[in-house]
Amino acid sequence: MTALFNSLKIKDITLKNRIGMAPMCQYSAVDGVMNDWHRHHLGARAMGGAALIICEATAVCPEGRISPGCVGLWNDAQMQAVAPINAFIESMCAVPAIQIGHSGRKGSANVPWDGGAHIADDDPQGWPTYSPTAEAFDPDGTRLWKTPKEMSLYDIATMKNHFVATAKRALECGYKILELHAAHGYLQHSFLTPLINTRTDAYGGDLRSRARFLLETAEAVRAVWPEHLPLAARISIHDWIDGGHGLDENIQIAKWLKEAGVDMVDCSGGGATPKARGSIGERTSSQVDLAGELRAATGLTTMAVGYITDPKQANSLIESGTCDITLLGRQLLRDPYWPTRAAQELGVDPKPHMPVQYHVVAS
Repeated sequence: MTALFNSLKIKDITLKNRIGMAPMCQYSAVDGVMNDWHRHHLGARAMGGAALIICEATAVCPEGRISPGCVGLWNDAQMQAVAPINAFIESMCAVPAIQIGHSGRKGSANVPWDGGAHIADDDPQGWPTYSPTAEAFDPDGTRLWKTPKEMSLYDIATMKNHFVATAKRALECGYKILELHAAHGYLQHSFLTPLINTRTDAYGGDLRSRARFLLETAEAVRAVWPEHLPLAARISIHDWIDGGHGLDENIQIAKWLKEAGVDMVDCSGGGATPKARGSIGERTSSQVDLAGELRAATGLTTMAVGYITDPKQANSLIESGTCDITLLGRQLLRDPYWPTRAAQELGVDPKPHMPVQYHVVAS
């Protein structure tokens, strides 16, 4: 069988193929609660044949949202909304996964179609932001970015508890893979990278100290996330800017994550600072090859993302051992049925990867 459509077993979870939907914010929740948009958005990609459906970045507390439209998982109403969505995804023979995180100093922003600028301090729609240091994301920019609170040791301990509580909720409402978001300049990444973290206490300084918050969080989450289910982490595999992390630092972080109980690494990149954020679009395709180097160096299951658009391209990434799973983002927004079309283009029977109701179109 074509490599892209080989199954993959990770712990007790089996993916029917190597195609996943990358987590993409939809900015369409109300008070962190999913609604009809999310039901159709996530459900359509499961119907389209993707084996893995990773829900968008999900906040572990209200202040962890990027915008008022972001999804959260800190209360029962949010759990009740997502449980039937996960059940439907599973009924389509796909695996529901969730990415949990905190926006850090990039939070309290308007949704993109309202300009995306940060919400003014005197606006009741906004909230305080947090970071390893009290420096705004872009203090010299034309947009207003909130000055975050420098997190105290108490704040760090509290935040780890938020991650643990959300992991427990994720398990209860049916997610099968849990991913920690430690990329793109959000809270966990802001502790990792020297572009942001200039602390002098136990959570700053050398690489191990900067990684301490993430590693302690991973260990605490692993303690409540069942051993038979995979735990993943998304990291910015390269900061793409002088003074930031390159591949070598992230290979070391990934090895430490493996020791902490992480099974999979989702290899993204950039986002820590305005210049690093701007480089994402220029260097996104480079992430894929770096994912292969991290996979070879660590033995971890890797997910590659970045301008994966063509079935032959995706198949070659699996065949070459560059990654174990190809994650598609914008391409699945354009075409929810890309996996089905990919199977046909690669000469694979699409029926095992599509709902039985649609088998007539594959005959």
